[in-house]
Amino acid sequence: MNLYSSFSQSSVLVKTNSFIRSVYNWMAIGLALTGFTAYYVAHNETLIQMIFGIPGLLMILIIAELGFVFFLSARIQKIEASTATALFAIYSILNGITLSFIFIAYTATSIVSTFLICAITFLACSVYGMITKKDLTSLGGFMFMGLIGIVIASVVNIFLQSSGMQMIISYIGVIVFIGLTAYDTQKLKSMAVTIPDNATGGMIRKGSIMGALTLYLDFINLFIMLLRIFGSSKE
Repeated sequence: MNLYSSFSQSSVLVKTNSFIRSVYNWMAIGLALTGFTAYYVAHNETLIQMIFGIPGLLMILIIAELGFVFFLSARIQKIEASTATALFAIYSILNGITLSFIFIAYTATSIVSTFLICAITFLACSVYGMITKKDLTSLGGFMFMGLIGIVIASVVNIFLQSSGMQMIISYIGVIVFIGLTAYDTQKLKSMAVTIPDNATGGMIRKGSIMGALTLYLDFINLFIMLLRIFGSSKE
């Protein structure tokens, strides 16, 4: 009985580690696509003039990004794994296009240093979410409410154009996405444990893509909030 229990626990651990590794691999691919696209667009004068010069185009791209996220979240169970993978890749590229302004507005040194700070912070929070025995469900709910507040405040600040308010939003945003990173990591760990033994490769791939998208969004938003705080403007 003890031998069977040990074997079962070992099997669950292998399955969990494999799933989590797949999630982080896809997240890394998404971040790489976003970073490469943003850098390429920022250094292409024609693309910059088109994206930021044509009225409404940037807004269309942002709406398209939201559409990809909502579609993936709502239809992940019904679409093919290859489709989910392609949509995640396209979304990452679209996000790179809209984030290309970062390389225009901030110095390269501050972008790199902020990225390193973000990566270390994200890793620490993710490790905490993975190893903690504490249930972070209540924390996740609280942070989600904070996220809604950030969205509302950001929309209001579009009209107010207050630099002070933007800085407050950024500091609160850092706290929110630190909490969400830990919570989402723990949720992914729980998801990995409950994956049925007869799950197909496609089912596991789709779960990995959704997990990667969740952590990708946490990382990108944490990076943007930190960049607003620590980034040095080129102006």
